[in-house]
Amino acid sequence: MHIERHEVAVTTDASGDVTEYSPVVTGEVLRIRYVPDGSAPLDTGADLTVTEETSGAPIVTKANIGTSAFDLAPQQPVHAVADGAALLFASGGEPVTQRVPVAESRIKFVIASGGNAKAGTFHVWIGG
Repeated sequence: MHIERHEVAVTTDASGDVTEYSPVVTGEVLRIRYVPDGSAPLDTGADLTVTEETSGAPIVTKANIGTSAFDLAPQQPVHAVADGAALLFASGGEPVTQRVPVAESRIKFVIASGGNAKAGTFHVWIGG
């Protein structure tokens, strides 16, 4: 499997918001890691929304991300062809999931309520 990693640096505006993009990628989103800036990390109450730019398909959201580094491994539910119902594992009824695909599009990172002039870097791993 080929894996690539991209860095997306963010710095919020006076309203505490920012939107940034990865380069154009194709593959599955394997992992997203947030590394806060050493002196001006995003505020504790910052909210993160990550989507595929072209279609707007959701990849992951996280509210109140805090001021510490974290890792996410986004997965999406799998659905039945016939009726679109979520597929569940027989034991325990837990949802069946798969990695989120991205095809020839950028990944959009949106921060809200991040504080004025706060910063951090998102690392995103794409496999394919």
